[in-house]
Amino acid sequence: MEFPNIELVGLNDEVLTLSALIQKKRLNLVLFYNTNCLGCTGRAIPLAYNLQQAYSFINLIVIHSNFRPTPFSSEEVLSVFTEQKSPFNIYREDKHELYDYFNCEGTPHWVMIDGHGEIQHSFFGSQEGAQMKLEYALQEVAQQFS
Repeated sequence: MEFPNIELVGLNDEVLTLSALIQKKRLNLVLFYNTNCLGCTGRAIPLAYNLQQAYSFINLIVIHSNFRPTPFSSEEVLSVFTEQKSPFNIYREDKHELYDYFNCEGTPHWVMIDGHGEIQHSFFGSQEGAQMKLEYALQEVAQQFS
């Protein structure tokens, strides 16, 4: 499956698309989040990091979706990290177009995409129920990568 050709801008200003970030031999876990969302910065970002560490088959793709009229700067995105740097790549979308394409319900929103570009699961949230669904889904697909 090909995804819309929507520009994602990395924190070092490199421009990519979601299709370019998808890895064929891994499970692609896309996290849509926003810096102004406390559930995102307090739970989802740490969870994404922990999942990336726990599951070697995950290709983590973190997308900061913008809902305000002006884009977020790299500094604003990094401001939630203690050392002002992220342990993984973060990409910005200035007009929340991919967020809308995936029918996200809010932030944070997780989308699991297999190596063929097919959506396996889609979850909203970062509280215990969402974390449990995410963990179960990862355990379910882990068998394909062992």
